[in-house]
Amino acid sequence: MGKNNESKNNSRNTLNRLAFQGGSYSLIITAVVLAVLIVVNVLAATLPSTWTQLDISSAQLYSVTSNTKVVLNNLEDDVTIYWIVQSGEENTILENLLAKYENLSDHITVVKKNPDVYPTFAEQYTDEEVSNNSLIVECGDRYRYIAWSDIYQQEYSIYSGSLSVTSSFDGEGSITSAIDYVVTEDLPKMYILEGHGELDLPETFADQVDKSNIETESLSLLTVDEIPEDADCILIYEPQSDISEDEATMLSEWVYNGGNLMVIAGPLADVEFPNLNSLLEYYGITVEEGVVIEADRNNYAYYPYLLLPNIESTDITDALIDENYYAVLCISSGLTISDSNEYGILTTSDTSFSKIAGYALDTYEEEDGDIDGPFSVAVSIESNEGGRMVWISAAAFLDDYYNSYSSGANVDLAINAISDMIGEREALAISSRSLDYSYLTITEATASRLKLLMIGIIPIIYIGIGAIVLIRRRRSQK
Repeated sequence: MGKNNESKNNSRNTLNRLAFQGGSYSLIITAVVLAVLIVVNVLAATLPSTWTQLDISSAQLYSVTSNTKVVLNNLEDDVTIYWIVQSGEENTILENLLAKYENLSDHITVVKKNPDVYPTFAEQYTDEEVSNNSLIVECGDRYRYIAWSDIYQQEYSIYSGSLSVTSSFDGEGSITSAIDYVVTEDLPKMYILEGHGELDLPETFADQVDKSNIETESLSLLTVDEIPEDADCILIYEPQSDISEDEATMLSEWVYNGGNLMVIAGPLADVEFPNLNSLLEYYGITVEEGVVIEADRNNYAYYPYLLLPNIESTDITDALIDENYYAVLCISSGLTISDSNEYGILTTSDTSFSKIAGYALDTYEEEDGDIDGPFSVAVSIESNEGGRMVWISAAAFLDDYYNSYSSGANVDLAINAISDMIGEREALAISSRSLDYSYLTITEATASRLKLLMIGIIPIIYIGIGAIVLIRRRRSQK
């Protein structure tokens, strides 16, 4: 009996010892795991936010583009970004973005300035009333003030009798533009031709030009003997009448000798442009009579004159191709290039044609006398002396309506063209990120296929599945 009790006690002791050892091992393992986690968290906390945070927002609000990275990598001077914000009122998205700028360059320093503590600090930079989360970017004697309303932008428009508001975040575009401005002494200058009823630049395009740090000034060739020496580019935008022969000669010689010219002009009712069009004729390009009509449903939206042209791969257009954007052109002239298509950047399909009737057309069908395509509707030409000319043959190309319809691709293409002509400037063409919806631009053929799929094929499939299930159930019941 005593031996049995002793045996039971030994077994109990063995079990207790094993349990204690097991518990000790578990405790040690738990402690080691906790220690490892603490070390990992401490190390992770020291890493730049660009390595530890992933941007999964649909508008990529927490990311910076390659343009910004190039600008920051090329910095040689120290830049200070003053963040005017009260304690506890910091905008999270802006805070994350500023941290990325600091992490990407040792030349960037972000300094918070609480207006409660420094009530007069911003007065030395701007006369405006400064809101929370506004910024001041400074390098030496140069600075730029970025208002909160420039970072979070709102646009108001009236459509069908109702007021609509669209919102966008332009933090990266504004900050990178300001950095580029304060570190650049000599900014490029673009002259805008006047004297022929040219329309004012659309607001979206004008804002983008300003944000791209391109200085603009009006120019009348009738009042000067030669084109100003500081002209990096000349823009002719939606002229309502033709230029003179002398102006055409001056512009042609200027491009030939290395100047840069952008022309955005399309067909107008009862207006011809023989002198303006002669600038293209020197390079073997003919501006055809009439209005381009697309017969291929993959190359127009809604109406055959609302073109979705093919985008050729060039330095100007590659960014649009990479992002699967469409350029949208309404009422265009067809450009025919002799011998080769080396100049074309936007081209129509082989089934396109130009309606000689123009604005007086009463059918979209091809008729006798109409001119067969394909055509270019935008070209980029380089002279032997290094001059450049970009020509877009739709007058309304940059209008805010068609730019919105293209999800901003039209303005991006024009800005990219200016950038390419005046010399690559990475601060250009950083678009704001929409906080609302964007237009989904699809071709008429795609729209027809979607209608067939949604209205015809999918319902038939569901009906067929239901019939099969019903038949099987009846057979099983029998």
